[in-house]
Formats: sequence, C-alpha cells, structure tokens
Amino acid sequence: MSSSQTLVGSVASKSRSSDLLPRFAWGVLVYNVLVVLWGAVVRATSSGAGCGDHWPLCNGVVVQSHPRLATLIELAHRMSSGVTVVAILLLLVLVFRRTVVGHLARITVVAATLLIFNEALLGALLVLLRLTADNRSPTRAVYLSLHLVNTLLLLGALALTAHFLSRLEAFDRQKVRFMQLAPSITGLVAILMVGASGTLAALSDTLFPAASVGAALAADFSSGSSWLQRVRFVHPVSAVIAGVFICWLLLRSFLQSAERGPANWVLVLLALQCLLGVADMVLLTPLWMQILHLLGADLLWIALVVLSARVCVVSQTPIR
Repeated sequence: MSSSQTLVGSVASKSRSSDLLPRFAWGVLVYNVLVVLWGAVVRATSSGAGCGDHWPLCNGVVVQSHPRLATLIELAHRMSSGVTVVAILLLLVLVFRRTVVGHLARITVVAATLLIFNEALLGALLVLLRLTADNRSPTRAVYLSLHLVNTLLLLGALALTAHFLSRLEAFDRQKVRFMQLAPSITGLVAILMVGASGTLAALSDTLFPAASVGAALAADFSSGSSWLQRVRFVHPVSAVIAGVFICWLLLRSFLQSAERGPANWVLVLLALQCLLGVADMVLLTPLWMQILHLLGADLLWIALVVLSARVCVVSQTPIR
C-alpha cells in the first residue's frame, strides 16, 4: 500500500471516529428523553410507591416475586435510569479522550455528569421520604419541581454537549466569543419556571381529576380547592411570559440568515406545544396526552437551548 493510500485511510478512519462521538452524544440525549417520559408515566399512574420506601432496592429485595403493575412500572424506570448513568459516564470519558483541553463540550459533559447524580439523589429522596403515590404535601410539590428543573438542565447540558461536538468550528474557550448571554440566560430560566409550574399543574391533574373543563376552571378559583388546584393558572401565565423571550430569540435568529433553519424548528415546536397544551386541557389530561405534552416540552426546550448556543456562542476560528 502506498503512503498516499495510507494517509487517505487514516483520514477516513479519523473522520468516522469523529462522527461517531457526536452521534453517540445525540443518542444519549434521545435515550434520556425517553427515560423522562417514562418517569411521567410513573407519576401519572401513581406508581412511584411501587417499590415501597426502599431505594435502590425494590421492596427491599433484588428479585421481585409476583410484582404488581405499579412495581413493574417503577422498577423499569429505575433500571432505565441506571443505564442513563452508565451512558453519561461513558460519554464523559470519550469526550475527554477525543477533544482538546478547553473544548466547551468538556464543560457541558461535566455538568451533565453532576446533574445525573443529582437526578438520582432527588429521585431517591422522593421514594425515601414517601413523596409518591397520593401524597399531597407541599414538600412533594417542591421536590417534584426541583426534579423537573434538574431534568431540564440535564437535557440542556447533553444537548449542548452534542451540539458542540457536532459543529465544524473550533469550540474551545479561547476561540469563541459570547454574545447576548444575559437575555438568553434570563429567558432560559423563565422557561425552566414554566416547566416547574407545569409539574405542579400535572400533579394537580393527577391528584384531583376533573369531570369537565368547566369544573376544572371553577376549582382553580375556588377557596375550597386544594392549593395545588389554585396554582394551576400559573403554568399558562408563565408560558405567555416566557413566550416573550422566545420571540426575542427568534427575531435575532431570523436576522442571522445562517440560523433561520433552527429558528424555524423552534417556531414549529412552539406552535405544536401550544396546540398540545390546549388539547391536554380540553381532553382533561389523559395519560397519553400528558406524555405527548411533555415530549413537546422537552423537544422545545432542547431546540431553544441549541438555538441559544448558536446565537450566543460564536466561533472565531472556523475550521472550514
């Protein structure tokens, strides 16, 4: 084999290797979205107590004997979450082996690693403190909100890791400039608050199912209703406020012709999420609609994080 053929083969092999890491990163992100959706099934079916107040063991044992459906649902969630930890740790190792010192993907994958362990801690506390099933305490609402915010931050960190690995430009800290970070971070925090209020609304719908849309609206403003029912209105109101940030981000993106494609995706997902939100309310939040609504929220969040990165983090030394 000639030296030129050897060089071509080496370049091709390196190219395939460099392509595999971003694909793996996106795959880890997709898998995490599926785990999050299954977690919503656990909550909506009140299966969080399926393993009792035991963690990490289920009902105090390793092998279940004649498990209930709730036990199977909760156990499946724990096992899938365990796979997530392994996948993110593997991603952490690969990113540090394949990228240069200072690459932004290193920062975001470390953040994802810390967040997945915090995710496990919050999940364990929900079980150990018995904040599951029909528990209606404010403590459960606080932990669920923290859990949801941590989940979104985790998805955001994984999305940024995959994004920085996928771009052709050099994305290390010395070769990028940051633009409009303050409004972008403020807007993303507002979106997190929408997610947290959505968790409270979903918990209220699970614990206090309504017979009709009219009955649900009446309960929202009744002094005799639970506090969870009376704070449901915060979710749509906060969603409208966060929409101001999305409009700002879209406007900036459309002014940059290179970002119009991603901005169009955000616009489509935003419209879809609004439709799903209305349908969820009109149909009185059936399980399948709750899952679709959460899926739309996760996809919109990921798209917003990536678009924010494209607008606010600009490489100064493009490779090609």
